[in-house]
Amino acid sequence: MSINTDLLNTICTTPGAPGFEQKVRELVLKEVKELADEVEIDNMGNVYAIKRGKSDKRVMVGAHMDEIGFIVTHIDDNGFIRFHTLGGFDPKTLTAQRVIVHGKKDVIGVMASKPIHVMTTEERNKIAKIKDYFIDTGLTGEEVKELVSIGDPITREREFIEMGNCVNGKSLDNRLAVFILIETLRNLKGKEIPHDLYGVFTVQEEVGIRGANVSAMLINPDFGFGLDTTIAFDLPGAAEHEKITKLGEGTAIKIMDASTICDYRMVAYMKKTADKHEIKWQPEILTAGGTDTAGIQRMTEGGSIAGAVSIPTRHLHQVIEMANKDDIQGSIDLLTACVSELDQHDWSF
Repeated sequence: MSINTDLLNTICTTPGAPGFEQKVRELVLKEVKELADEVEIDNMGNVYAIKRGKSDKRVMVGAHMDEIGFIVTHIDDNGFIRFHTLGGFDPKTLTAQRVIVHGKKDVIGVMASKPIHVMTTEERNKIAKIKDYFIDTGLTGEEVKELVSIGDPITREREFIEMGNCVNGKSLDNRLAVFILIETLRNLKGKEIPHDLYGVFTVQEEVGIRGANVSAMLINPDFGFGLDTTIAFDLPGAAEHEKITKLGEGTAIKIMDASTICDYRMVAYMKKTADKHEIKWQPEILTAGGTDTAGIQRMTEGGSIAGAVSIPTRHLHQVIEMANKDDIQGSIDLLTACVSELDQHDWSF
């Protein structure tokens, strides 16, 4: 499957921890300015790419720009940096990984911890905790304090690569969705759609779907689509019922997650639309974790008829994440078709 991997690479490797999405926002604005009828930014930094439709009903699609990251909390006299997480991390995945501290200029560091050679037996056997790590930049305390301040964001440092028919790198959650929303807007350019479309690139999802809540209150959508990654646990040792989704088995149609039970009318519509266009899909029930779908569904007067396109992704919230190109293209195709045909479905209870 041929997707624009150069653009996806740029999106994934551009830093943007929660609350510090500036560089990603600049990239998004550059991409969508020719694809939308109007582009707006709110006080929180959400980007609204608006395409006008035949009616004044409103459709919101949410794709969050932020990635899990860290924030500097302390710098000791030797230059070692302590941090707090911005989003959920599995601590064991951090060992010896490179990060970028975004101070006055970007500084490369490594997640360091006590070497195994000097650990006690008890320490070797315990589960790693975030507090066990610190960041070593190789600089002196004076040099670090000149460049880095308390409150500076930190992101992971990792190359984007292609592996077989998959892409692999950091921050596929949720830069895949940013890419998919941009490509959907590209598909819709010059085409007539039934309702006003608000493609919203949201902020601070990883710390509590904050941007989606604000943008949904502003838009007051009639229909809504979350757009995010989901777990593909199709790995050795996983029982069939634990897998959630599988790579290469198609885009996923969300039925529920821990924060949302999708509107059954929207789920039925998405399934019908996928089948009509011969788009490969799989159902998604995610019993832990949530997405912008919750804000889109609930933070509007009377609620919206909401569902979600989910992109199956292995190794979520780790240093590298992996997705299948066919599933990515299928997600673009499904979102494009769903937005284009909303007026062709019976939405009555």
